[in-house]
Amino acid sequence: MADLLYEIVNEPIQVESLVKKVSVREAGAITTFIGTVREWTKGKRTIYLEYQAYIPMAVKMLAQIGKEIEEKWTNTKVAITHRIGRLDISDIAVVIAVSSPHRKAAYEANEYAIERIKQIVPIWKKEHWEDGETWIGDQLEKFPYKDGKPILKDVEL
Repeated sequence: MADLLYEIVNEPIQVESLVKKVSVREAGAITTFIGTVREWTKGKRTIYLEYQAYIPMAVKMLAQIGKEIEEKWTNTKVAITHRIGRLDISDIAVVIAVSSPHRKAAYEANEYAIERIKQIVPIWKKEHWEDGETWIGDQLEKFPYKDGKPILKDVEL
C-alpha cells in the first residue's frame, strides 16, 4: 500500500512517506501542505474533530484532482492522503505533496489541490466544542446539512 498516491486512512499520516512518493530525479521542487486540527475556529474552542468519508468515491476524487494537476502543470507528481476518524488538536488531517521541475508550479498545484479537495471530495467533518457539536455542511462551510448530519444515498453516516 505504500505506493498508493491517493489514500483515505484511519491512522496518523506519515508526511515523509508522501514526500517519497513524489520524489523523482526531474523534480527541482517538492511542496507539502499539512492540514492540522486547530483549537480555535470563529471564536469557539474545538476539543476534537471527527472526519467521515465515502471512501471509494473520495479516493476516486483525489485521483481526479491529481490528474487535473498533472494536466495543468506539466511534469508534476502528486500524492494526497486524508485521515478520517477522531482527530485531536494538532493532529494531521490531510497531507498533499507535489513535485515539479520548478517551485512556482509546485506551490500553485499544491494550493489548487486543497481547494479542489474542499470542492469535490466526499469527506465530512464534525466539530466537537466545549459547548456542543455540529456537522459542517460542506468543506467550504457555505451551507449546513438539512438534517444536521450528512446523508449519503439515504444511508445515515
